[in-house]
Amino acid sequence: MNGKTDIAKGRIKEAAGVLTGNDKLRNKGQTDQAVGQVKQTTAKVIDKVAKKMRG
Repeated sequence: MNGKTDIAKGRIKEAAGVLTGNDKLRNKGQTDQAVGQVKQTTAKVIDKVAKKMRG
């Protein structure tokens, strides 16, 4: 999955956890969002490095 998908999935899980009072699900959602943000940041860094190496 890409970062945006992980973030969206995490938001849904977090909201479901809040609505049901399930702290474990809420925390999993927050973790998924963080993973998505890391993936997006990593992709941006890789793109910048690749551009620098090309020229």
